[in-house]
Amino acid sequence: MIYLDNAATTRPDGQALSRAAEEAFQHYFNPSARYGGGFLVHRLIEEARSRLLASVASAENYELEFTSGGTEADNHAVFSGARRGNAVTSAGEHSAVYESFVALRGRGVEPRFAPVRRDGSVDPERLLSLVDEKTTFVSVVHVNNETGAINEIGALAQAVKEKNPRCVFHSDGVQAFGKLPGKIPPAVDLYSVSAHKIGGLKGTGALIRRKGLALPPYLFGGGQEGGLRSGTENVLGILAFSYAAERKFGAIQGDHVRVDGIARRTRARLEESGLFAVLSPENGSPYILTVACEGVRGEVLQRMLYDRGVAVGTGSACSSKKPHSRIIEACGYKKSVLDGVLRLSFSPETAEDEAAEAAEILCNTAKELKEKLS
Repeated sequence: MIYLDNAATTRPDGQALSRAAEEAFQHYFNPSARYGGGFLVHRLIEEARSRLLASVASAENYELEFTSGGTEADNHAVFSGARRGNAVTSAGEHSAVYESFVALRGRGVEPRFAPVRRDGSVDPERLLSLVDEKTTFVSVVHVNNETGAINEIGALAQAVKEKNPRCVFHSDGVQAFGKLPGKIPPAVDLYSVSAHKIGGLKGTGALIRRKGLALPPYLFGGGQEGGLRSGTENVLGILAFSYAAERKFGAIQGDHVRVDGIARRTRARLEESGLFAVLSPENGSPYILTVACEGVRGEVLQRMLYDRGVAVGTGSACSSKKPHSRIIEACGYKKSVLDGVLRLSFSPETAEDEAAEAAEILCNTAKELKEKLS
């Protein structure tokens, strides 16, 4: 099977998982236990926290709270950060942010949605036009999970704070973490990440928070995670996350260059076939390549491809029950394009010959399906 749905989830990193499993099996104590074993496990968690935080931020300026995944991290940011006035986001957000904003109305906060451009990136001027003296919270995704468009969150956060210094700025960094080189820009207050997008285990994520930012707890109970997120820690998931991130960030520059080459060659082959329109921007994340085969159903093509040994997505796996992509629709595409959307997403483990073979299978399958329908 040629797997090109890495934006949905990745294969667990075997080395990271083995290392974490060995430690978790040997040191299985509750991290809150007040004896030697508990203290030891607590120390392992703190070491993992330090490793993860150091990969994208300074411990002098930021702290990291473990969560059950990117969705919980996004929910904590939105519901604890937007508590009055109005809150601003884009129409191109992942559902974990978008649906949380929709729910804000029931909590007495006015949600405002800025339009996105054709490539899925937010329109900065339109976003800023929605920010006023009553805006308490702004959230803009770092890498659009369906098109791969990159939002310049540092510049956006700075512009928002120049207009309203009291605003809290959050970014969903799930599709950027471990893939785009660089640190979290200093004007960003909150940043969400997820383990299973970089070779960690499902059910683990984190919310990175600027020090000094007041953030109410999200889960109440025993007071773990500095009182922000109660519940016995997922030790295996946390350790695997940190070890997977350690390996990813150790090779992030070289991986970015190699994956960029694979994405560009795949893009060129699909474009030259005349069967596909490429929706992803050329300057976006190389890890995501979204195309549309107009006149066919993307899910039909997806199933045919899987039967022929190629796994691709049709958009965000978190919104797979929708008839078509809310995000791609927000980009302004007509229904015939929306119906035929496919998302190819790569990882550092994607082989060049695999991607080339997948592109040929994709072109041949689309041609065959179109001929059947004509």
